[in-house]
This record gives sequence, structure tokens and C-alpha cells, in this order.
Amino acid sequence: MAKSAPESGSEVARGKYLVEDMAMCGECHTPRDGSGNLDRSQWLQGAPVRWAPADGSMSSWPLIAPRIGGNPPASDADMIKLLTTGIWTNGKHLRFPMMPFRMNEADAKAVVAYLKSVTPSK
Repeated sequence: MAKSAPESGSEVARGKYLVEDMAMCGECHTPRDGSGNLDRSQWLQGAPVRWAPADGSMSSWPLIAPRIGGNPPASDADMIKLLTTGIWTNGKHLRFPMMPFRMNEADAKAVVAYLKSVTPSK
């Protein structure tokens, strides 16, 4: 049975639901341990991209999914813009395999609040 969105609670809790249960950001942005499981001690701290294009064309394919947890790689406004429009700070759409999200502003703000709350283990 799928988890349902929090009906009440903080913006961070809503963001956590969106990041962990809907967008599944950890699948790409978290390294894996020796058994192939997500390393929760490095949650959302960036990781090698595990997939490649079937046709072998790697010229525009990213090799690393960046760190997004704790201190996201752009300002709050830029992260919200990315999550609502799919456009990065350079004015371009992100490359695949990043999904082109088109969140509403409230959801994007909640995601940013959650990302900023993430504290990796030392």
C-alpha cells in the first residue's frame, strides 16, 4: 500500500514525503553501500549515476548526481525555479536522467525546506 501525503504537519514533513516517497530523489542522489543499498549515512550527498543511455552516447550524460541534501547547490529561489520550471541557474533544462519536475510553488518550497534540513552522518 502506498504512503499517503501528510495531511498536516510542517513544511519539512511535506518536503520529506515528496522527496522520499514521490520523487524518490535518494535513488540517484545517495551513494550505495557495498551491498547495493542506499547509504542513509550519506543521504542525498551525491552519487555516481548508475544508468547510461542504451545507445552508448555519453557526451551529454551526467556522471554524478550532485549533493542536494543539507546545503543544496543553489539558492532557495533557484531551487524553487528548478522544481517548478525545470530550468537551472544557467537558463537551461537539466539533462536526463534528471526528471523535469513541474511542482507547484508550495511543494517546491517544502522540498527545499526538507533538503536544507538533511544532516548527513559523520
